[in-house]
Amino acid sequence: MGGESTIRTAPRSGGTSTNTAPTGGRLGDRLSGIAVALGIVLFLGGFAWGAVVYRPYTVPTSSMSPTIAAGDRVLGQRIDGGQVRRGDVVVFSDKSWVTNSDVVKRVVAVGGDTVSCCTNGKLTVNGKQITEPYLPAGTQAELQGFPTVTVPKGRLFLLGDERQGSLDSTAHLTDAAKGTVGRGAVIARVDAVVWPMNGMLKRPTGFEALGSLSEPGPLRIITAMIVAGGVLVLGGGAYGPVAKLLGRSRSRGRTEPAGAR
Repeated sequence: MGGESTIRTAPRSGGTSTNTAPTGGRLGDRLSGIAVALGIVLFLGGFAWGAVVYRPYTVPTSSMSPTIAAGDRVLGQRIDGGQVRRGDVVVFSDKSWVTNSDVVKRVVAVGGDTVSCCTNGKLTVNGKQITEPYLPAGTQAELQGFPTVTVPKGRLFLLGDERQGSLDSTAHLTDAAKGTVGRGAVIARVDAVVWPMNGMLKRPTGFEALGSLSEPGPLRIITAMIVAGGVLVLGGGAYGPVAKLLGRSRSRGRTEPAGAR
């Protein structure tokens, strides 16, 4: 009689596999790499865009309080003076104001406007009373008047939000330009206070009746790019260690105790 034949089968588990990375793991590694690469592009791209469009300034005085306090750090969007509109808070440099540093004030009238103060405690531009909610509480009842000024073409009339102690256009009314500043002196428009982190300046809606307001700069988009980029880099970079840790935990859970059948 023929001898018994024994069929040996390979064990289903415990053998050595040449494929050490499952398909899902390889796909995860690829996706994490893409996330990191995209995150770096967004992160660095946001910073680069911000460096081109914006410039930081430190405001040394309280003349723009409470909108901007003394010592605050602001971001000013680099713009051409022709883009300035009523209500904008701008950074400018004008030697006739006898200052060695850039000045931050609010534009309340542009070339061709007639501005005066005050009617019922409010600034008046082209016969319209302007509501200014950004002024310190009680200021409207205490505003010091100034003569009616017709702003020459191509120039701007500027005031500080702290009207009682601001060296603004009203302090230079005796000048030949009646306290006005040329549009060409403007080097930036302030979008936000970044230290302390007070955020974007509120829109000066009281000037809407005189024409359209300036549109905010791309600061929100830039911030979103930087934040999203950082999240992608951190998330993509953390995928590998987390996946390995989970893989080890699953392997321990599948290991049978010694002697079990």
